Amino acid sequence: MPARVDPCLASLVDKPPTGPDWAFEVKWDGYRLAVHIEPGRVRIITRGGYDWTERFPSIADDARRLAVKTAILDGEAVVLDDKGRSDFGMLQRALGRRPAAYEAGAIILYCFDLLYLDGRDLRRLPQRERRRLLQPLVSGREGAIRFSEEAETDGEDFLRAACAHGLEGIIAKHREKPYRSGRGDWWQKIACTRRDSFVIVGYEPSTLPGAIGRLLLAARKGEGLAYVGGCGTGWTRLESRKLRELLDTIVTEQPAVTLKRKGAVFTRPVLVAETEYRAWTQDGKLRHPSFKGLRERADDATIFDLPP
Repeated sequence: MPARVDPCLASLVDKPPTGPDWAFEVKWDGYRLAVHIEPGRVRIITRGGYDWTERFPSIADDARRLAVKTAILDGEAVVLDDKGRSDFGMLQRALGRRPAAYEAGAIILYCFDLLYLDGRDLRRLPQRERRRLLQPLVSGREGAIRFSEEAETDGEDFLRAACAHGLEGIIAKHREKPYRSGRGDWWQKIACTRRDSFVIVGYEPSTLPGAIGRLLLAARKGEGLAYVGGCGTGWTRLESRKLRELLDTIVTEQPAVTLKRKGAVFTRPVLVAETEYRAWTQDGKLRHPSFKGLRERADDATIFDLPP
């Protein structure tokens, strides 16, 4: 049984593929996890290879109840809002990164792939066969581990329905392809809005005491970082103060980008902001960005790459 499997990643495309070889699922908005189940041990591994078992106790407990001896489940950990939509900010709160408002038990793992089962490596099997083996293990459950259902419709109709419901987007998967680590066109993601990760390189204080006015964001460019604008929405007043407290622990006098802004406080580039936005301006800045949550750069967060 592999100690770790690098996840298969979806490529962003403009529209869903067509044809009977494609299956469609909801694009969940959370943390990608691999659950390794062995006799007497469960490990929960992040996309970047970190062991976060202790951060997801309800998922680990539920994994021990599955009718398997050994397995590797691939899925996304989420917290659902009152309309059944995954919300990354709510997940952050449940994990304790932002003000605690949700219990860790509210976190659900939606499983969509099975890589290993009872001594057998399944990665060379086609997607449809891996799903067939996964379904009886997790389908119909109401615990912390659940089955990510496929939509019985074509991609265009499913995308319209997902966007109308306020979801982030959909995922298309080729039914006949094996599981391949890394990014490729056998898994495709189609977004309702643009959403990417940017490095936080500082902030501008708010006029409210102890709060954030704007986050200063940067994208990767070559071997360095380039400033792509400020983000001033997406948090409550309490979250803004908590965010400033966190950023004040990593203040630096050596900015990671070339930027002169009066009153700006620069920070070490170790935190990443999940950011939703509409488009890019002509001068290379984010248009109408909104903060959606924090990630750690150390956990292999995919930073947006600007062309050289």
